[in-house]
Amino acid sequence: MPKRRPLLRAAAELLNAANGLRPLGREGYVTIPVFAFGWPTSEMSPLYMVGSMLDAARRGLRGDFRGVRGRIALLLTAVAWALLWLIHRRNVASQPYFEDPLRAALGADYQAISEKAQSDRRRRRIGVPPNDVIRRRYVTKLDTVQYGPHGAVNMADIWRRADLPRDGKAPVLLQVPGGAWSIGMRRPQAYPLLSHLADHGWVCVSIDYRVSPRHTWPDHIVDVKRALAWIKERIGEYGGDPDFVAITGGSAGGHLSSLVALTADDPQFQPGFEDADTSVVAAVPIYGRYDWVSARGSGRKEFIAFLQKFVTKTPIVRHRQVYVDASPLYRVRADAPPFFILHGQDDSIIPVQEGREFADALRDVSTAPVVYAEIPHAQHAFDFYYGSPRAHYTAQAVEEFLSWVAATTRRRAD
Repeated sequence: MPKRRPLLRAAAELLNAANGLRPLGREGYVTIPVFAFGWPTSEMSPLYMVGSMLDAARRGLRGDFRGVRGRIALLLTAVAWALLWLIHRRNVASQPYFEDPLRAALGADYQAISEKAQSDRRRRRIGVPPNDVIRRRYVTKLDTVQYGPHGAVNMADIWRRADLPRDGKAPVLLQVPGGAWSIGMRRPQAYPLLSHLADHGWVCVSIDYRVSPRHTWPDHIVDVKRALAWIKERIGEYGGDPDFVAITGGSAGGHLSSLVALTADDPQFQPGFEDADTSVVAAVPIYGRYDWVSARGSGRKEFIAFLQKFVTKTPIVRHRQVYVDASPLYRVRADAPPFFILHGQDDSIIPVQEGREFADALRDVSTAPVVYAEIPHAQHAFDFYYGSPRAHYTAQAVEEFLSWVAATTRRRAD
């Protein structure tokens, strides 16, 4: 029979809960395991708590909590439960941090204006992890398409309600997955947002693209722009409006979506399709990387080293312009489309300062609204899980922002 170590197990549970409450490391490569363990705990703490309680009941019946060490183990486990409950309560209470920045930037009546562009106000929240069952509710086999010439890495899922008319003019969102420019899998990223918008009458397009180290920058951004060009040309066949296409993405996808929005029709990122329209009406980057140049700050040296070795495969000291051109921070412009930038304060992968600096730089020059929402206690990828309050609030806030853009665009046209 294996030796029981209730005290060690309880200490591990407490450490995990503490890391979910606040990341235990923010410098260097330790941030990777800190994120890997803290991310699901910080967003799905009720599941951890229920699982731990059931396991504690089982272990209690077999006598794991007898004696002094056992009672200490039970006490530590109870403290872990308290921390998990605190995490959940903070998540539930975070909605104002999504709504208040929208109100401050767009006006107190932004929700009323947004509703004018929302034809369907259904609210369906699904408390299960993202999986193929959810995707297949909105994506049929005929709605998985190839948008570019590179086979399996140029595939896209088109999310739409089955009853959405194919001759309609639904607003369109392009979702760019994250993954450190080296994964880029469209499944199962952004499912809470995509299903929410599809449920409300949107057409959403989630893509794969070429990634490193097999491929080299700027292949990544070229593919995203090619997908955007495909949408402008073909999305009408699926009931989407090619004249209203917004873009979003998280992490590396936040970087790519921002860069797309700030480099409309830039020929260096559109080889072979230079004349294609790659403009967007709005951008919603979430916990993105916006600066590929500076080596100052938490994790910056490691990040630049990663880019040089795996992504650009060229040293910054000899090819600095490559990094400048790839940095949304250096591409801000007066005619940028409206932006809604979201970042978590406890992001251990991409520090929150990255989002602050980009939002400030964009506000300084852009004539369009720039909304910046900084979410307290939120880790990287806080919008990933179904059942997470922050994922739900993110989907609602993004819909309201994009609907506001649609309503105000329509009002100006009239």
